[in-house]
Amino acid sequence: MKEAYFAGGCFWCVTPIYKMYGVDQVICGYAGGNEENPTYEQVKAQQTGHRETIKLVYDPERVSYARLLDIYLANVDPYDGEGQYIDKGFSYTLAVFYQNEKEKTITEQKIAALEAESGKQVQIAVLPYKNFYEAEEYHQDYYLKNPEEFEEELVASGRKTQA
Repeated sequence: MKEAYFAGGCFWCVTPIYKMYGVDQVICGYAGGNEENPTYEQVKAQQTGHRETIKLVYDPERVSYARLLDIYLANVDPYDGEGQYIDKGFSYTLAVFYQNEKEKTITEQKIAALEAESGKQVQIAVLPYKNFYEAEEYHQDYYLKNPEEFEEELVASGRKTQA
């Protein structure tokens, strides 16, 4: 099993996507800042230097790191440097936290291809993995625990249009 770390804005909104693609675990948390064991309130208030991040635990025999990046890029607005959808502020900005040179290279290649295709500058930080702190329990699998509220969040955020 391997791990990957992606900051994609609101961690509630990006969690269920990966479960559909064979990822064993998706854990909501905070990454990249200096504060040890930050709380949701601290991160959301932009006090810690952390971004809302998901930790993916996956079997590379079933899904590749490159495929995980493709899923990530298809489910964020890679050109928004202020956050994602209605969630603004540093803690909602995009980042890929790589753990080795291979992951860094794959990430940089995907971003370069996206920029070449779109003609726009991608606003995703590519950073070495530093830390990850698991978010409070009520954030884990939020979409399963609170399906109505989750659906409302997707629509209100602009990530999903109403049917």
